[in-house]
Amino acid sequence: MDNSAFNKDLLLIVIPLYNHGATVRAVAEGCLRHHDRVLVVDDGSSDGGVEQLAGLPVTLLRHGDNRGKGDAILTAAQWATKQGMRHLITIDADGQHLPDDLPRFFDALAQQPLAIHVGCRDFAAANVPASSRFGRQFSNFWLRVQTGCRLGDVQSGFRAYPLTLLQYLRFSTHRYAFEVEVLVKACWAGVPLADVPIQVYYAPGRERISHFDKLRDNLRLSWLNTQLCLRSIAPWPHRKLPGAPLAQVRPPVSWRYPLQSLRGLLAQNISPGRLGWTMALGVLLGALPLIACHTVVTLFVAGYLGVNRYLAVAAGNLCMPPLVPALCIEVGYYLRHGHWLTEVSLQTLGTEALQRVYEWFLGSLLVGPFLAVISGLLVYGISRWLQCCVGGQGSAVSCGEQQDGRLS
Repeated sequence: MDNSAFNKDLLLIVIPLYNHGATVRAVAEGCLRHHDRVLVVDDGSSDGGVEQLAGLPVTLLRHGDNRGKGDAILTAAQWATKQGMRHLITIDADGQHLPDDLPRFFDALAQQPLAIHVGCRDFAAANVPASSRFGRQFSNFWLRVQTGCRLGDVQSGFRAYPLTLLQYLRFSTHRYAFEVEVLVKACWAGVPLADVPIQVYYAPGRERISHFDKLRDNLRLSWLNTQLCLRSIAPWPHRKLPGAPLAQVRPPVSWRYPLQSLRGLLAQNISPGRLGWTMALGVLLGALPLIACHTVVTLFVAGYLGVNRYLAVAAGNLCMPPLVPALCIEVGYYLRHGHWLTEVSLQTLGTEALQRVYEWFLGSLLVGPFLAVISGLLVYGISRWLQCCVGGQGSAVSCGEQQDGRLS
């Protein structure tokens, strides 16, 4: 990476804009009070918001149609690179973020120019929606599961990026989910993630304008998290950014490093018995046909029972399609018809999909407990061996002095 030092003259402030004409001018004026290089990327707005910027010394780039916030940021990154810039700071156009917090990002970049700095919103402010509180906790959890990195506000759009990172990484998403994907892949690449405390303003009630589609964007986020979880347990290493200052951080539970993961859990005073029970619980829930809600159910049940949520979710991920669901469907089909399902076609998997889901449920009642017992005993046995024979490599638990621990 060539941007080894922060130079404010090589910093660009970017405002992605989509139908926030009522607030974008105030945001741009606030940014100009702190920095003279401001770029607005109009992502196909139809409310005439661009006209509100008339007379301001800002640069304007425009998309002919709405391509998504991720594409708007990447368009800005391409333009900034051609201008010789080294860093971007993105700030939302809806007035939620306060430009007066920009100096905090300048200071953070001066200390860590090769990190992504993410604004951690102060949710003690008025009118914070319950959906935003839940969404932040949910995304923070998934980041830790997939990468091992901790961050206070994964969903915040007020951020500072090193431009080299955006040039190096490749992304599959282009809308809101982009801001999750870039953090996960940056952490995999060895780039530090850092919190910057910021203020936040939520307009009351109907005055608040959000373009987040609760159905489509949540589906996109769910699909992205599924992909990232599968990639996180894949056996091949992640691409590391050349010159990245931080070694790759491992997730709290990673099937690529099973012994190290169990040692880490034992070091938190979690007994082998509880680890085996948690593994069995996660596999049992993972085998059930809880379509699109496996993680939510697992988090709720693990939290209610006071067991390790990371291990429970990781165990459930082992039951992702196609292997375990296919096995459950075969067993369920056999229970119903007395013979195995041998035809894989549009008819059996398409028009008869509801029957397959029912058979999945029937089969999971047998397959789930079987796999749960096997996996639970396996984890228990390995954990006992690590604890008693290897010493757990720093585990705070010794044989005969086990204590149950909980990880919130």
